[in-house]
Amino acid sequence: MLSSSARSGLFYALCGFALLSLGDAIIKTIAGAWPGTAVAALRYAVGALGLGTLLFVKQGRQGFAIPKPKVQLLRGFAVATATICFFSSIFLMPLAEATAIGFTSPIITAVLSFIILRERTNATKWLATIIAFGGVLLIMRPNVEELGWAALLPLASAFAMALVMIGNRMVAGAGTPLLMQFLVASVAAPVIITAAVAGHFSGIPALHVGVPDWTIIARCCVVAITASVGHWLIFMGTKRASAAEIAPMSYVQLLIALVVGILVFGDWPDVTSLLGSGIIIASGLLLLRKSR
Repeated sequence: MLSSSARSGLFYALCGFALLSLGDAIIKTIAGAWPGTAVAALRYAVGALGLGTLLFVKQGRQGFAIPKPKVQLLRGFAVATATICFFSSIFLMPLAEATAIGFTSPIITAVLSFIILRERTNATKWLATIIAFGGVLLIMRPNVEELGWAALLPLASAFAMALVMIGNRMVAGAGTPLLMQFLVASVAAPVIITAAVAGHFSGIPALHVGVPDWTIIARCCVVAITASVGHWLIFMGTKRASAAEIAPMSYVQLLIALVVGILVFGDWPDVTSLLGSGIIIASGLLLLRKSR
């Protein structure tokens, strides 16, 4: 039976993951009104400014140390890539399907940790990886036919987030969680802004950055706040419960994405997509069970 501390940790994590999913839904409401690159740029610019201000208030100038700068660059570039790809994907695909493909990130992380960090792996991790990608193929099949290579965007986002997790392991304990959040946002923001500017001058109509409606700015600011609070809640959850206990709470993201997709956007998933999502979740639970 879980202790009261562990139960509170699960509640923190549940609220955190729910906020992340609601933020994704808010971003999807901007589809067609502003490019995904511009939305991502504004979201991270606001996030970096807010986190930097909070860090200065709490720790002063000495709080802005940069431990392991090369790894911080890796984290920032990877987050920038993941954000651009995911925001673009939910503009093109149903929210639940893009979110489900994103759940392959922990599986990819397990594989990359073996390749990059030389961490021990086992047959279960490889089996979970194969099962997860089977689910991805089921979800992507109709989307590839309709969208072409753009359907690979959520998979590219999952791969980039796996690199972020590898970077997080490499800088673990090198600074406070607030500093780690600020550093990744402060590197990602200029990278995404550069991508938005390049897209604007590329001549591609979908990437043209016009003057946004005030509601778009407001929505991006809301997402910047909810994402920061969501990550803080998840971190607080890990202080009260183990990572193995917290991990299943992440699946609330998929459930919320599915419900919001149906009720708000009218995206009814077909049987194939539901089956693919179920397979991805099953692979994650298999990996979690082995980790325990």
